[in-house]
Formats: sequence, C-alpha cells, structure tokens
Amino acid sequence: MAEQVERRLAAVLAADVVGYSRLMGVDEAGTHARLKALRQDLIDPKIAEHRGRVVKRTGDGALVEFASAVDAVRCAVEIQQVMAARNQDVSEVQRIEFRVGINLGDVIVEEGDIFGDGVNVAARLEALAQPGGVCISDVVHQMVRARLDLAFEDLGEQRVKNIAQPLRVWQWTHDARSTGPRACGTAEAAVPTPQTKASIAVLPFDNMSRDPEQTYLSDGITEDLITDLSQIAELFVTSRHSVFQYKDRSVTPQQVGQDLGVRYVLEGSVRRAGGRVRINAQLIDAATGFHLWAQRYDRDFEDIFDLQDEITHTIVAALEVHLTPKEREVIARRYTENLEAYDLFLQARETHLLRRNRGAAERARVALERAIELDPEFAAAHALLAENYRQEWMFEWRDDANTLDHALELAREGVRLDQELPLAHMLLGWIHLWRKEHDAAIAEAQRSVELDPNNAEVWVRLGHILDHAGRPREGLPLIEKAMRLDPHHPFVYPFWLGCALYSLERYEEALGAYERASKRNPEFMAAHQFLAATYAALGRLEEARSEAAEVLRLHPGFSIRRLAQKLPTKDQWVLSHTLDSLRKAGLPE
Repeated sequence: MAEQVERRLAAVLAADVVGYSRLMGVDEAGTHARLKALRQDLIDPKIAEHRGRVVKRTGDGALVEFASAVDAVRCAVEIQQVMAARNQDVSEVQRIEFRVGINLGDVIVEEGDIFGDGVNVAARLEALAQPGGVCISDVVHQMVRARLDLAFEDLGEQRVKNIAQPLRVWQWTHDARSTGPRACGTAEAAVPTPQTKASIAVLPFDNMSRDPEQTYLSDGITEDLITDLSQIAELFVTSRHSVFQYKDRSVTPQQVGQDLGVRYVLEGSVRRAGGRVRINAQLIDAATGFHLWAQRYDRDFEDIFDLQDEITHTIVAALEVHLTPKEREVIARRYTENLEAYDLFLQARETHLLRRNRGAAERARVALERAIELDPEFAAAHALLAENYRQEWMFEWRDDANTLDHALELAREGVRLDQELPLAHMLLGWIHLWRKEHDAAIAEAQRSVELDPNNAEVWVRLGHILDHAGRPREGLPLIEKAMRLDPHHPFVYPFWLGCALYSLERYEEALGAYERASKRNPEFMAAHQFLAATYAALGRLEEARSEAAEVLRLHPGFSIRRLAQKLPTKDQWVLSHTLDSLRKAGLPE
C-alpha cells in the first residue's frame, strides 16, 4: 500500500530582501546584524501575532504558513508599513526592503516543511512584487477584498516560470489604487488598457504617389499628426511604433481598436505630384465602424503645415475635446517655415536615422546640416542632428574625440530655439546621460514628460536614465508604463526593462527581458552582452560563454575596458558587478 502523503490547505507567504547581495557586499556584518534585529523585534512578533508559522528561512528570505489568507495579507502589509516608516531616515546604501508574495493552495507537508504548487506560486508572486510591496494570487484577493480595507492594483494575467497556466495577480503598495490590468516586469507583452478619455490611433497614411521614395512624406505627416495630438491632455494617442506595425497591412478599424485599446482610428493617404499634394483622411469609431468624418484636401505643397493644423483641429472638434490656450499654441507651432528644410528633416528622420547604420547616419547628417543651413532656427533639426552625432560616438562611426561635445552643443541649441519642444529636451537629456551628467539628464527627461505625457518614448528614456542614475526602483515602473502606452514597443524597451531588473538583482526576470530583446533583434549586440553578464551572475557559465561569443561575432573589437569607459552607470557596485560578470563570461579585458 502506498505511503499516505499529508496535505492541507494553507496560505503561503514567501518573502526576501531586495538587493541582498549588494547589501552584504557593502557591509556584510552590518547587514546581517540589521536583518537579525528586524526578525527579532518586528517580523517574528508580527508572524506570531497573526498566527503564522515560519517554515524555513534562507539567508535573505523566509517561507511562512498561515491558516488564513486574511491573516497572511494583514501580517505582510503591517510589516511593509512599518518598514516604510523606518526606512525614511535610512540611507539607500543601508536600506533593507522586502518583497512578499502570498498564495492560497494545497501543500504537501513533510517533516515540518511544505512543498507543491501552492508554495511555488507564492515564490513566483514574491518575484513579481515591487520593493516594499505585496503580490497576491487571485484566489487570495477573492478571500480578502471584502474583509480588509486595502487597495490592490490588478496586474492582470502573468506568465511565470514553471507554472503552466497564467496567474491573475494583484499588488498592494503604499500608493496602490484599484485599476484595470497592467503589465509587470516579467510580462511577455503589455496588454492595452482600456482608456477612460478619448483614445485614438493614427494609422500610417498610405503613399499614393507614383514615386515610392515619397513614402517618407506620408510617414512624416503621420508622425507629425501623432506628435500634435499626443500633447493634448484630454486625448490618449497610441505611439508611433505601435501604429506603424500596421503599415502596408490590410486591417479593419475594429481590429486596430481591439488590438490597441482605442475607440477611434484615423486613416488616410497622401499623393504628391510636383508642387501639389492631395490628402484623404477619415476618422472612424472603431467600436461601431461608423465614419465620424471624412475629407479630401487638394492643396499646394507650401500649404502642408496649414493642412496638418486643419486636420488636427477637425479631429479635436469631432471628438469634442476641449483645447487649452497652451494646446492651441502647440498645435499651431511649426517646425520650420522652410519647405525644403522640412523635406530634408523628414528624409533624415524616416529614411536614415531609424536604420542605425554608418552609411545611414552619414546621409542623415548631410540632410540635417543642409536643413539647418536653410533655416538656422530649425530647433527639431538641431535636436535630431545632436542624436545623430551621439549615435556616431556610441557606435564609433566617427574618429573624433569631440563628437559627444558637439552633440551636446547642438542639443542645447535645439532647446534654446524652442523650449516647448519635447524632442529637444528628450534628446538633450539622453546626451547628458552618456556624458554621465545624471542630474541634468533627469531634469531634461522630466521636462520632456511634462510636455508630452502621452509619448511612450519620453517615459522609457526617463526610466532608463533613472536606472543608470542609481534609482532603478523609480525607473522600472516608468519603463513598464512606456510598454503599456506602446503595446507593440520596439525591441529596446524590453532591453531597458532588463537593465533595471538587473540593477535590482532580479536576474531571472532580467534574463527573460534580455531574451525577448535578443529574439526580436538578433543583431543587437548589447542584448547579447547583458545576457552574458546575467547568465554569469546566475552561475550559468556555459550559456554566458555562448552569449559572449555572439558579442565578439557582432563586435570583434569589443573590450571590457572600453565598455567601462562608456557605460553611464552611477552605482559603482552595479557597474563593477556587471564588468566582473562579463569577465566570467570570457569577454576580453
């Protein structure tokens, strides 16, 4: 007869210390003493107060069993609230923060220990929690929502390692609000969140010109409309990258609305012939398929700016959106009055810069420099040329020690020429980052967010800057926000997500993010570089060496010394740990 296994239903709490290895590396004896004191005067008494049983401890964590889900959640939240108050006056270097996961499920009991999916799910939930936060399963939420006066944020369904079915996850933090689903750091892709304000996707306008090279004009008009609309507070506007996924595809407005979580879709076409341009545009209610407005415009090309303004105002009127005086100024603002300069700017932005190769960068530089010659007051051209120089410095396409300094001068000039241009502030902040001027980088990136809060790119760059500035806890949710704003985000978004998770020592999650970036762009050398570091940090040296080989295939001249000179990582522990991990992976000094 088979030996009978003891089982019982239990609320399982899993907890660990955020950044434990870093804390021990900075002050091993002090960290051990502080954690021991916390267990004695806070954690163990709270567990006993709420009738919990400590099943086992690890160096930085614990597994605790409760008979009641309510007791488990109340215990976790009270501990986190006390820790938040205690940490207010503690330096970040010494701060101890916990993350907690709680699940209710069937467990196997053996010699005082507990096993099974009930325990495994709690551990996965703990990995999803923010520092100072608590993640609970849907079954726990059902048990406690009417019994505890706490607000939980709905993180939606999450796929986690070694658990077959997706988990519905809820999170408590000090500022939690009950909301619709959102993506967390380990989500495979952001789920579009239904919007409470008017929401619109501007699909790429079709190029109907006989010359296929005129596509940059139709793409440019699309992007300018997105830029203008995104700066209106009462509108939610899907980002450029998400809508350009539909370029040259046959899709219905209803499908776009479902995919992107928007109510309205703008679609159209552009035909340019000599000095004339024809634009067809129509605004559609994606829920019903009803055409709210449709119009054909035949104008001289020199009227293109007035035409874009007219389309924007017509959309605003159709959606019954109220414009502030400031927003009216934004819509009326023009990049330049010089049509040739504008044309060159569009060519550089669409045809060259986004390709990120040496030849494209050179062509973009020539086009932008000519645009500035034609209009020295062209702020956006200055800003984009600054980014062009930064890319040439980053990828070592230009043998000039002053390249990054020149980029800074151009970006500053862009901001001076138009202090209300989000692009100029965003790119100036980006250049400050790579000059390791973190405070200036944060200030400029924050200004770009204030000017264009619908723009996923300004959020993701601010998040990445905060990560490099030694503030990954603040940067991570901003990167996640950008991924929600742009459901079809570029491959670099999960890469930057991985960087923030790596800084927080959440290596398994970082690995998943880097792998997603690498799969979407196998030639992206930085993803292989940080995969090598992360595998090494996890002790998986064979896989680390495989990624290191990819780095050297893509960049035969790679060296750790040159990387150390360029990386703008302020936290010296994170920087040193990264470089040491790359050495373990076998990359050359």
